[in-house]
Amino acid sequence: MSNLIDSFANRLKYAITIKNIKPIELSKKTNISKTNISCYMSGKYEAKQDGVKLLSEALDVNPVWLMGYDVPMEKEICITTKNCSIDKIPILCTIKENCYWLSEENVIGYITDKETIKSYEKNINEYYGLNVSGESMLPLLNDGDLVIFHKQDDVESGQTAIILIENENAIIRKVIKTNEGIELHAMNPYYPVRKFTYDKMDKIPVKIIGRVKEAKIKKAFE
Repeated sequence: MSNLIDSFANRLKYAITIKNIKPIELSKKTNISKTNISCYMSGKYEAKQDGVKLLSEALDVNPVWLMGYDVPMEKEICITTKNCSIDKIPILCTIKENCYWLSEENVIGYITDKETIKSYEKNINEYYGLNVSGESMLPLLNDGDLVIFHKQDDVESGQTAIILIENENAIIRKVIKTNEGIELHAMNPYYPVRKFTYDKMDKIPVKIIGRVKEAKIKKAFE
């Protein structure tokens, strides 16, 4: 498993230097204010996913690298041929019930490090990455951590899953099955258990869309 080895601020400053672009020019290209770019570079706070995407496109770098992950800096060009094997896992920016979340527009980057790819190469097209949002899975997962999940519509009781609930972004929860339905448990005790009968799961709807297989912990070196 690879972890963050550098900060977003350091990566951004390095990219600006190596690409020979001034912060004011980057502001014009991305429509991100000069103040925000200055705050990003100083490490005061990090860009959200939309901002990372804009910055990576303007700087022509891999957005996953820009977020600090141990992947190549340059974007990889994928040319699909009959004899070409898939060698990367797409990272999704959001997953919502009312949109086609596997669309190309929802991909903000790719996991490409060889160690990870080797672990999933037999059926790599069934795996996706997703950034953790919020604090519901603390202390196990932090906001901004990256999880890899296997696309599937059911999990065993006790496993951690990606769940879609109508009108909400996808959430990550431990699934406990009962005779009446399922319970969704957060790791953070301040988040209440959410319970759904099987009948309610069909009506709302509540859908399991994947099982979390591993996490790349953002806070490991902070």
